[in-house]
Amino acid sequence: ANPAAHHVEPPEGRAWAMLRAMRPHQWSKNLLLFLPVLASQDLSRFPAVLVAFIAFCLTASAVYVINDLLDLPADRAHPRKRKRPFAAGDLSAATGLAMAGVFLLVALILTLIVGTPRFIALIGIYFGLTFLYSLWLKRELLIDVVTLAGLYTIRIGAGAAAAPVTLSPWLMGFSMFLFLCLAAVKRQAELTDQIETGRTSSGRAYQTEDLPVLRGIAISAGNTAVLVLALYISSDNFQGLYSDPGYLWLICPVMLYWCMRMVMKAHRGQMTDDPIVFAITDKLSLAAIAASAAILIAAI
Repeated sequence: ANPAAHHVEPPEGRAWAMLRAMRPHQWSKNLLLFLPVLASQDLSRFPAVLVAFIAFCLTASAVYVINDLLDLPADRAHPRKRKRPFAAGDLSAATGLAMAGVFLLVALILTLIVGTPRFIALIGIYFGLTFLYSLWLKRELLIDVVTLAGLYTIRIGAGAAAAPVTLSPWLMGFSMFLFLCLAAVKRQAELTDQIETGRTSSGRAYQTEDLPVLRGIAISAGNTAVLVLALYISSDNFQGLYSDPGYLWLICPVMLYWCMRMVMKAHRGQMTDDPIVFAITDKLSLAAIAASAAILIAAI
């Protein structure tokens, strides 16, 4: 046997390996569940959404574990993903199946505690669609990015259903285009990484020649998201929600800057992770989020 094929470093602790397999850094995406409650300015409904948030995190972790087990051959050939607990051999497949089962059971209990029929339906759709994405949809041209955008938007709908609060169609439209932008950025970053490292695609439907098209999709979707936001700010539905709504126009240039910056970071090969996860570790992205929050507070 080739010793280079085995671990050079001592194996990590089992508990730490299990935590890594859960990918808690990805749970940041589920913060989107709180967006409808924040938009409604009714924080009394926060506890119900918190339970829903935990249910989504456990469901997501179950799918990540299942996905890692399904992708073992591809992950072992990937320079970064081969360090994942299952690909590296730190956890067995049996352990992974047990973890996924426990996560789904607890998520089901929490879902029933939230109890609203719409939330139960949406978390079920989220699990089914995410599972289909892992098995099949992520390998389908353009269907994958539309699915990713839909999964982000489902989180917002689930947050509104858990509260429950009325979900604005403007918010849904804005989120669909924004997350289509980020899904295209994700694929753009992966293709750029393939070009720089000389690797071939591991089951994706895209070729390096598709890079300009993905970049165009990301830019146009990001611009459309900001346009939807601008139309919402100027609409009759918006009047009366804020004491000084004029401030909210300042969010538009902040959003334009942030979307274009994400495209540029992917273009330069400086994005090695999911765009949402990248954003919470990127100083300028955090500054854009803080600026938008400050503008919202000023408008209220």
